[in-house]
Amino acid sequence: MIVAQGMRFVTRFVAAAAVVGAIAQSAHGQNPVARITVEPAQITTQAGKAASFKVTAYDAAGAVIANPGLRIQGGGRNITVGEGTLTARAAGSFEMTVAGPGANNQMVTVVVPVNVTWPALARLEIVPAEGKLYANTTLQNRLRGWHADSSERGSVSATWKSSNAAVATVDRFGNVGGIKAGAVTITAETDGVKATRTYLVATNPVSKLEITVKDDQIRTGDVIHLTANAKKADGGIVGDAPVTWTYTYTPDDSIAPNGVPGGAGIVQFGRFTGNYPGRYTLMASAGGASAQKTIQVAPRDVRQRITVTSRGNINSTHTSDLWPWTAKNGRDYCLVGTWGGDGYAIVFDITDLNNIVKTDSVKIDARTINDVTVSPDGRYGVLTREGASNRVNGVVILDLADPAHPKIAASFDQELNGGVHNAFATNDYLFAISGGAKYIIIDMKDIYKPKYVSEYRHPNARIHDLWVHDGIAYSAQGGAGTVAVDVGNGKYGGTIEKPKLISVYQVNSGHEIFPYYQKSTGKVYLFIGDEEMNRRGQAWEGTQYSLAGPDGKPPKGGIAQTSGGYTHIIDFTDPLKPIPVGRYHLEDYGSHDIIVENDILYQAYYDGGVRVVDVSGELLGNIVDQNREIAVFKPYDPDGFTANAPFVMNAMPWKGKVIWSDFNSGLWAAKLEPKKTVVP
Repeated sequence: MIVAQGMRFVTRFVAAAAVVGAIAQSAHGQNPVARITVEPAQITTQAGKAASFKVTAYDAAGAVIANPGLRIQGGGRNITVGEGTLTARAAGSFEMTVAGPGANNQMVTVVVPVNVTWPALARLEIVPAEGKLYANTTLQNRLRGWHADSSERGSVSATWKSSNAAVATVDRFGNVGGIKAGAVTITAETDGVKATRTYLVATNPVSKLEITVKDDQIRTGDVIHLTANAKKADGGIVGDAPVTWTYTYTPDDSIAPNGVPGGAGIVQFGRFTGNYPGRYTLMASAGGASAQKTIQVAPRDVRQRITVTSRGNINSTHTSDLWPWTAKNGRDYCLVGTWGGDGYAIVFDITDLNNIVKTDSVKIDARTINDVTVSPDGRYGVLTREGASNRVNGVVILDLADPAHPKIAASFDQELNGGVHNAFATNDYLFAISGGAKYIIIDMKDIYKPKYVSEYRHPNARIHDLWVHDGIAYSAQGGAGTVAVDVGNGKYGGTIEKPKLISVYQVNSGHEIFPYYQKSTGKVYLFIGDEEMNRRGQAWEGTQYSLAGPDGKPPKGGIAQTSGGYTHIIDFTDPLKPIPVGRYHLEDYGSHDIIVENDILYQAYYDGGVRVVDVSGELLGNIVDQNREIAVFKPYDPDGFTANAPFVMNAMPWKGKVIWSDFNSGLWAAKLEPKKTVVP
């Protein structure tokens, strides 16, 4: 693996799924919280607008606690909470939870109802699928709506009408069915706003349909592009005839005894994949013409055994991020941060991953070092600061000339108030997130004299994660989604000095992000993680884990932490036309940091452990269903900060092995055992 070209491992605040904004750490000796008030007691707002609130904590004597160490969570991915503000991205009824460390390690909690309405719509547009509307065919319509401020409403429902049902009908989903030749106007109306589209239904010329899919056998998860030729009676091609696809499924012997699983296959975006082994008959129709083709879907045999090779134990505090690099002396090292560990970062020699050795530690003014990173050339390292004594925070730059014993080269805090949660390093520039509000670009050519270059702030959003690839900065921003900015690519008019927005992909997730260029297909996939700590409303709501005791420090021991959310997979090859093609979704666990290398996903899945997953070829659907998981390991440790409580923060490949950091037990290394040859 070449870190300089393909890698950036971003970390996040461990409680920051819906906890957007830093947790203020209470001072040593602070009285425990007895009561919390929130004003207003119920929040009413519009989607996209920030609502203000005030939180006050009191001790048992009724005195106000100045720095109580509160945790504020929005009840779902549609709510973003900042410092005294709440922003919703969708209408609905939600909850905001405020919790603080009370007496006897018990949390004092207040739940605030949040009611969100949509702003009034200003404009609607009907967007039809490709193809011409012929008699006896159907075209799907998609409805888009915008508010007066030009923001787009994520989901729009409407009442649909046809001006002449004898020519074409329309159902409540906007699907238009041609009946006979003639003109017809389709109208969609909602909130007093209308959109219309006129169709000229033509006589259907299709008399024969031929499926042109060449594949006869694939594996589960392999993607087939659905293609067919619609022909006239004289053999001429009808290129604009809409073709409808479906399938039937017959399970193979390994499935049949257990019953037919739901959602056996997927037909979407003109593509097909089978989730389970068996025979699938693809069926195409265009008016009265139809055709079918049967293909065999075989099991995807990718599983390997994973074996731990060594450890870098950290059990006196929580562990946060890790970053490996090859130094100028030819040896390999790993920089590891701590969470709530009074500002210690630890250096390990990982040249021999069968024998990890601690070489040194670095102490800085911070309560938490949430993110660590190293420049691709191994010249400098970065420690991000949260909870510094002066509350200025910023980043600390390390000189790695002596990699086993780094020394502090400089601190940089210009425009970096409010805590730096994540950073991304290139050889010449450092991108650092400032208090969740924006990211700052810093010139690192002289690591002893870093210089401010520029910044990017997206409106009505709270940034949590950032990755730069090919001159494009991809950031995960709560309240907006994925924000792509030209920071030197040039194709979209941006430079490092003057970043320029390319596009925004709306997704109800604003936490982890990783862009991956897939050589075999030429596609760029974005992997976007949810990182939810609040499981409220799910069948299993998880444990009520407390991140901080009455003194503001994480309590040793206690119960295991739980999480929720999953990883979205977006085809971002054209950043102006992103396509949500898939996901990696495990119901009982939550996704955290993401890395992909050589078509393998290394996913830190919090209490779900470290997970190694095959993401080769085109992707479609939930890849968990397709037997793509290669290996899973959950790091149980009876001597951990919380005993036997796996909570994997980061995972990545390193020179043929897998390394990861666990919140409760430190640094781990493992190898994937070769698959054994089966002898009949």
